[in-house]
Amino acid sequence: MTEILLGSHVGMSGKEMFLGSVKEAAEYGANALMVYTGAPQNTRRKEIGELRLDEGLAYAEKAGIREIIIHAPYIINLGNMEKPEMFDFGVKFLDKEVKRAAAFHSKVLVLHPGSSLSAGVEEAVEQIAKGLNLVLDADDSKVNIALETMAGKGSEVGRTFEELRMIYDKVDRKDRLRVCFDTCHVNDAGYDLVNDYEGVFAQLDKILGLDQIAVIHVNDSLNPLGAHKDRHANIGQGTIGYDTLHRIVHDERFAEVPKILETPWLCAEGETKKTIPPYKQEIAWLKA
Repeated sequence: MTEILLGSHVGMSGKEMFLGSVKEAAEYGANALMVYTGAPQNTRRKEIGELRLDEGLAYAEKAGIREIIIHAPYIINLGNMEKPEMFDFGVKFLDKEVKRAAAFHSKVLVLHPGSSLSAGVEEAVEQIAKGLNLVLDADDSKVNIALETMAGKGSEVGRTFEELRMIYDKVDRKDRLRVCFDTCHVNDAGYDLVNDYEGVFAQLDKILGLDQIAVIHVNDSLNPLGAHKDRHANIGQGTIGYDTLHRIVHDERFAEVPKILETPWLCAEGETKKTIPPYKQEIAWLKA
């Protein structure tokens, strides 16, 4: 089998910035990583020149880290129809994030499609596609935007493969769209990976195409099937379980697709604060 592309979300802070991100991934035995270009909950961003990208990219090459995935911040909601200024903000910020992703030499920017709030799904889809068209029409980079499968919490758009297809159908530059398949979200949305693994992927293939999967977020779930809650669990500690997640990681159809862990950090014995990353152990366990 081709070398499995497997890594985790890593931080980016302090003096080392992206160089530190890459060193962290290397410590976990990863050959892929995912990072935010700034805090996911706010607009504060360091200038590209302050991120130590050249040093980080050089270290990544030496360490055998082959894929760098960027995740867009949660504050972007292209589906917001209640506040026009938030849509305009989202378009401008997403445009900047695509450019920043290109500076990281990333081919993929993961995006939560958005939430409809008080509007209907179809109206929100129109708005999301409008925003994506504005961003993609003005950009000539090679960065693709991967729409993440969502759990269906609240008014999230993207809880079904059909909803993602609706967005695809209204975007002009379909060649620049991809899918980020999140195992926890898919489970929580009601797709039964445990008992109908091939059936779930057959549905996705029919509606979107398996070739559209550009990233797989490998997470267990704390929730029962179809709970629409989105609460990640550590590998083997949730309702999806090790066997199904191991199967996805080793699925030859996704050999060239980077798989990224977003599982919770752990507490030291007797402590309540989560200070221990689980990724070195989980990566080794999933590769076995």
